[in-house]
Amino acid sequence: MATRILSISGLRGVIGDGLDPVYTSRFAAALGTMFCGGKVVLARDGRSTGPMLHHAVVSGLLATGCDVLDAGVCTTPTCGVLVQHHKAAGGLQITASHNPIEWNGLKPFAPDGSVFNRDLGQQLLQILEQDSIAWRNWSGLGSVVTLQNPAQVHIDKVLSLVNAETIRRRRFKVVLDCNHGSGAVGGPQLLQALGCEVVVLGGTPDGRFEHIPEPVEKNLGDLCQAVVKHSADAGFAQDPDADRLAIVDETGRYIGEELTLALAADFVLEKLKGPFVVNGSTSRVTADIAAKHGCQFHRSYVGEAHVCAKMRSVQAVLGGEGNGGVIEPRIGYVRDSLVSMAYVLAGLAAGKRRLSQWADSLPFYTIVKDRIECPASKTEVACAALRNAFPDAEAREGDGLRLDWNDRWVQVRASNTEPIIRIIAEAPETAAAVSLIDRAMQVVRKAVS
Repeated sequence: MATRILSISGLRGVIGDGLDPVYTSRFAAALGTMFCGGKVVLARDGRSTGPMLHHAVVSGLLATGCDVLDAGVCTTPTCGVLVQHHKAAGGLQITASHNPIEWNGLKPFAPDGSVFNRDLGQQLLQILEQDSIAWRNWSGLGSVVTLQNPAQVHIDKVLSLVNAETIRRRRFKVVLDCNHGSGAVGGPQLLQALGCEVVVLGGTPDGRFEHIPEPVEKNLGDLCQAVVKHSADAGFAQDPDADRLAIVDETGRYIGEELTLALAADFVLEKLKGPFVVNGSTSRVTADIAAKHGCQFHRSYVGEAHVCAKMRSVQAVLGGEGNGGVIEPRIGYVRDSLVSMAYVLAGLAAGKRRLSQWADSLPFYTIVKDRIECPASKTEVACAALRNAFPDAEAREGDGLRLDWNDRWVQVRASNTEPIIRIIAEAPETAAAVSLIDRAMQVVRKAVS
């Protein structure tokens, strides 16, 4: 089996081992068939394999009569914004998000600029499975138009949601780690528009990652050091397609991905009351923040599409995932690191406090995440083993297995984007969280070996 993962959310694979120009072009043609030859916004992150896939995608879209609006290198949330702005039939981002450098993928967008929901994803998969692509003849082929300064539309929408002048008066200094991803197109521009002095790490979007691309603590040592070196007020780290954000405070302390959503929610929900949605792997601190501001709190299955579907159903004012993905429906139903940065800076400016003080004022939990490389088909065995190992916990099925106690929880589930099983545990004390995940990892390893 080639290293290729196809789901309702799109496609990811290893270049040369599952993801090649032929399959990529066919996927794009299936999408073009869905969009009935309409306008399609096309963008990519900075990965070095992007240009090859870009040409294959353009070929598939043109061959099904689509007019391609080529945004070049830009962030995933920018692609969604552009679909709305140009009233396109849909969009397609070439990205593998945080996956290692050998991976790439295709992430489709609906006509409203949101990620695909289950119905649209199933429709696309059916076209691929049945090979019912509507190829056009020579006179019905599409065309390509290059979009100029594609990030500006997105930046303007973000600026409209905060008091930019209040932020500018603080003259923040920020270190932004783009890690040679697409965040370099838009990220520095937004921060400069907010009056920040910006130190950029990995500011060329060429995909030559200077560290492992997932923005977790063990990969961000250089950012932590740079924040201290430059006496910055904050450090921000984006993943390669800039839909996720991790944060470092002014002391050089990694405060993480989980607190990105928590800080944004603390700022937004104080002013804008309404339902708040997170996924089942997100820290309990988000529930505490919703309660603090008197807002309804909801959990969905893990996955951006599931969070967005729940947000729509309850008319949420904010949502997201604990991997640093804030979803602001007024911009679009897609995770967005640009709005995350703006909300954190707006909260600092409004509260007249340091980032470390704000982070420390929130309820404290330790969340620990680990992974085991194995096929998703072994998840059921892993879930059964974990349930048997912890018979005193409240079990919740449907998205792998989540086990809850009154002050801690552990979850095991298959990744939607990689051939791995994820194990996550959280508790009020670090030692308790580590102990819980260590025991869970032992149980799962034994079950899947």
